[in-house]
Amino acid sequence: MNNPFNCQLIKASKKGSARITQLNTAHGRVLTPAFMPVGTRAFVNHVTPNDLIAAGSQIILGGNTYHMLLNPGMDVILANKGMHRLMAWKGPMLTDSGGFQVFSLSKNSNICQIDADGARFKHPVTGQIIHLTPKSSIEAQRVIGADIIMAFDECTPEKGGREAALAALDRTHRWLLASKEAYLASDSIYGHQQALFGIIQGGSFRDLREMSTQFILSAQLDGIAIGGEVIGFDIQKTTEVIDWVRPLLPENKVRYTMGVGLNPQDLIDVAAKGIDLFDCVAPTRNARHGALYHGNVIKKGSWLAFSSEKNQARILIKKSIYAKDESPILAGCLCYTCQHFTRAYLHFLFKQGSSLYNQLACIHNIHIMHHVCEQIRRLILDE
Repeated sequence: MNNPFNCQLIKASKKGSARITQLNTAHGRVLTPAFMPVGTRAFVNHVTPNDLIAAGSQIILGGNTYHMLLNPGMDVILANKGMHRLMAWKGPMLTDSGGFQVFSLSKNSNICQIDADGARFKHPVTGQIIHLTPKSSIEAQRVIGADIIMAFDECTPEKGGREAALAALDRTHRWLLASKEAYLASDSIYGHQQALFGIIQGGSFRDLREMSTQFILSAQLDGIAIGGEVIGFDIQKTTEVIDWVRPLLPENKVRYTMGVGLNPQDLIDVAAKGIDLFDCVAPTRNARHGALYHGNVIKKGSWLAFSSEKNQARILIKKSIYAKDESPILAGCLCYTCQHFTRAYLHFLFKQGSSLYNQLACIHNIHIMHHVCEQIRRLILDE
């Protein structure tokens, strides 16, 4: 098979746990730490592949398995020879297994019900029942064709305590073995290797996280993700969980925290703990709602911080104070938006409900996340 996936350690920080790795995939290399813009429904909201590349994107999360099963459907993706061609994205891509929807949609039993083998989803339009299992998830991800695919899991809820965490952990581990079996029993449809990652669960319980880490490692997969409702949602707890499991993690495996990236500072915090990849819908979602990242990466002790005089390190472009403001969103920012447009124009576009506003705002927020990662890599290289 062409272009096997691998991970190489480029440099480990001399002053902490941060590191730079290089991921080699069939669609190119990725230098980490790296943020992945999210294209849940086969597109990153309001930006083109050229916009993503210009903003600094190396890898994206393209096409959530659950949503791809609903629309456009596997037959359409297969007819287009995979998600890369469908989206016109030529770089590396990760997709997820649909496990997050097991967590989020099962809160409504009319939409999703969990069973021993997986989860049954009711199509929101047709009413068709979709039984998502480890086998069907892997089969769908084979059709999607992403460079990195995920074992089917159950995202651990924070409510329900230890009992709920244990139940989710048991299902995640059983489904991991079934996912690996389905993965080994099938071949890549498009002739390039797809790396399979397992997902550490266990909620906010250290012993369960350590137990899950050992189980994931014993499966000898290509990379390791850290999941669960708390990851990304509570960044202080997220970094604590990483500290629990990091001593167990090998150097030659990719480390991916799922859903991290609500704020630029979050990337700095988890990269300090040795994480390589992260993704989040927040940068584009915040942009669409008028929240534009504002701040600079500064040296703080031996590490970095995202410093800003603005509340929550963002400006709210809808405010009338920006109606005649001729400055860019962020002085010195090299994104396309800041190089060409003023706050006044963006304020005007936002008030008009213009689709152009959404594009320009998303470009800026995505660029800021990539700039943060670039500064992290530069600091480590310069040590």
